[in-house]
Amino acid sequence: MLTLLSSVNTVGRSAFVFFDFVTAIILIVLVLMHSGRDTGMGGMGYVPASQGGTHIVERNLTRLTVVFGVVFFVNSLILYHLLA
Repeated sequence: MLTLLSSVNTVGRSAFVFFDFVTAIILIVLVLMHSGRDTGMGGMGYVPASQGGTHIVERNLTRLTVVFGVVFFVNSLILYHLLA
């Protein structure tokens, strides 16, 4: 794996840095979209409070946030190995 990463040229490194930047911005936006307490995407009135549970929009937002978090983490590890 390290041999494969060492063969990446300057353009490839720039692409990883740009992808890390874009992923970070998307991750910030996704975290800010989460609800505090009955606010945000989950508390917009789709499901009455008496039914409890989490609405599908909030669950999908959580899943998307986790996916982008993992992608950001893996890309950061790759950048560490490229730039170290």
